[in-house]
Amino acid sequence: MVKKIRYYKNFNINKSDKNSIILIGNFDGLHLGHQKLFNSALKYKKKKKLNIGVVTFDPIPKMFFFKKIKNYRISNLNQKLNIFKKFNVDFVINKKFDKKFSKINCTKFISEIIYKKLNAKIIFVSNNFKFGNKREGDVKLLKLLGKKYNYKIINPPTLKKKNKIISSSLIRKLLTDGKLNLANNFLNRNWSIEGVVKKGRSMGKKIGFPTCNIDIKNYVIAKPGVYAVKVYIQNNNKILKGIANLGYRPTFNQKKILLEVNIFNFSGNLYNKKLTVEFIKFIRSEKKFKRIDQLKKQIKLDLKNAKRA
Repeated sequence: MVKKIRYYKNFNINKSDKNSIILIGNFDGLHLGHQKLFNSALKYKKKKKLNIGVVTFDPIPKMFFFKKIKNYRISNLNQKLNIFKKFNVDFVINKKFDKKFSKINCTKFISEIIYKKLNAKIIFVSNNFKFGNKREGDVKLLKLLGKKYNYKIINPPTLKKKNKIISSSLIRKLLTDGKLNLANNFLNRNWSIEGVVKKGRSMGKKIGFPTCNIDIKNYVIAKPGVYAVKVYIQNNNKILKGIANLGYRPTFNQKKILLEVNIFNFSGNLYNKKLTVEFIKFIRSEKKFKRIDQLKKQIKLDLKNAKRA
């Protein structure tokens, strides 16, 4: 049976969730660096017999402060919650990040929220964690006030792989550069997009190549091009193989980014169904074709590549 996580939108938590281990951060993508924090928290959970809670923010603060940033997320909230379950998290506080919350004094955040509201016993944060008005609070301040407010701070050293510090920023860059294998390696899973199939212009169908159209919302835009993918349909346990085009469809003079997925050996209506599309292999960059027959010829080659992936 899948564990159910208690979910809060504010800091008014149940009494049973107070005196817990708390991890604070955006945890976008939940990469290997984050996983190191969670695995360490699990050891404390076992040793101290405490619950684990996560404090995370929506929108990601950077997206709140810089409104022009639209495509930024590595994973959506639902994906995050599913990964939290794997790390035996007991409860999540998904705090709305708004103007009022952004103005909170950093010492007040510690005294009013960490101490009075949560009464946290052990707090896990990354070394570059900042909080409070103008990001004035940091790990140093948290440690300084730990004894006064009866909590312990744990901030393990950053995780390095292949001489790179693993971070959400690095993974976004790898995805936009088309370095999918490395991004998947640092995520410890295949990067994926979750979305609902919407009706499109049926351009694929007209050229004998029907696709599911998915609006990628505020996900980071990986390098536009063709990918080998695995597809999961909600409430269907099958793993289906396919090919996807993530891009602007220059051959058809389109401007909006769109994820188009063709599922191999599948027939059926998927409109309004939720799909999870896992990106397995980057096949080629997006290209503008002068003629449709050139595009069709290229699609046949892409299909061969995707089926081999």
